[in-house]
Amino acid sequence: MTACIVGWSHTKFGKLDTEDAESLIVRATRDALAHAEVTAAAIDEIVVGNVGRYSPQDFPASLVLQADPAFRFKPASRVENACATGSAAIHQGLRAIEAKRARFVLVVGVEKMTSASADEVAKNLLRASYVKEEGWATAGFASLFAQVAETYFQRHGDQSEALAMIAAKNHRNGVNNPYAQLRKDFGVAFCLAASEKNPVVAAPLKRTDCAPISDGASALVLADVETALAMKRAIVFRAATHVNDYLPMSRRDVLLLEGCERAWSRARAASKTTLDDLDFVETHDCFTIAELLQYEAMGLTSHGDGARAIREGWTQIGGKLPVNPSGGLKSKGHPIGATGVSMHALAAMQLAGEAGAMQLPSPTLAGVFNMGGMGVANYCSILERLR
Repeated sequence: MTACIVGWSHTKFGKLDTEDAESLIVRATRDALAHAEVTAAAIDEIVVGNVGRYSPQDFPASLVLQADPAFRFKPASRVENACATGSAAIHQGLRAIEAKRARFVLVVGVEKMTSASADEVAKNLLRASYVKEEGWATAGFASLFAQVAETYFQRHGDQSEALAMIAAKNHRNGVNNPYAQLRKDFGVAFCLAASEKNPVVAAPLKRTDCAPISDGASALVLADVETALAMKRAIVFRAATHVNDYLPMSRRDVLLLEGCERAWSRARAASKTTLDDLDFVETHDCFTIAELLQYEAMGLTSHGDGARAIREGWTQIGGKLPVNPSGGLKSKGHPIGATGVSMHALAAMQLAGEAGAMQLPSPTLAGVFNMGGMGVANYCSILERLR
């Protein structure tokens, strides 16, 4: 236990026509500092998670300085690790605190995606695949995850209904999330049937199986444990693990998500916890098939039996392990660089009892899993409320 989350912020996610990356960074920064009751002058290091490529402005780290002149001359860097960029930024902040190079670290995750066309976004995202072998994917990562879903169906039977139930669960949860891009309870029947409003994106995946293109930002203030215990909030990292797997899908069985499994195993060992100890999980449902596979990789079910978790209500709010009470990426949106920071912020809100309409009954321990690429970069955190 070397660091805690002591404050956070979260913009609304969605198509934010009046915002750019700079305005999102500035707003998230100011709101996080205010929430933590920390001044810009007290921050020792700044880390920005941002993939970029979607707007003309690059080199975003020093844009944080626009939020407050007291940030001038402080170290600021930008981190990128595909869809796990936000968690990569958090890990850089944790290392600075663990090395005693910083007492307070500001982590900001941001992405402005909707200014690019859907085709441009798909092409940019596909750069996080092994392009030599996977660049054929005409619908970007939707094509790759559709291939995974089809392989899963061939091996374990058609699970279209289970995927629709996952989508419906997350959309239902997202209704209570004021930051979510899609706040509508679509129901299982709508998510299961292909229609004009729910077209097939890449068979067997439909629009409701895919996280939307989003703009947004989220920020965290991290502090060492001793400092945090004297503050209003202290959400400690019981564990923070990171493992990378091979980039080419051809070098592994992608249905096993072995990197995810290893990250979860190491996190449980480091935190001396089991899944039964957790009150909820925020996991990386970029596509519904990803959430299904993550049920199996985290050990909630055996391999090939992930559908049982959703069919028997285990992952619903009120079930044995609620998954994505925020609505997940599916409902909340997926602004790439912001996603990992957002997941930690939403988990911290729950643990601090500050989640509003999303609030679960008195949670004390949470799991967060953020994934980059097709199970390539895998980050798992176990968070606990100290105060």
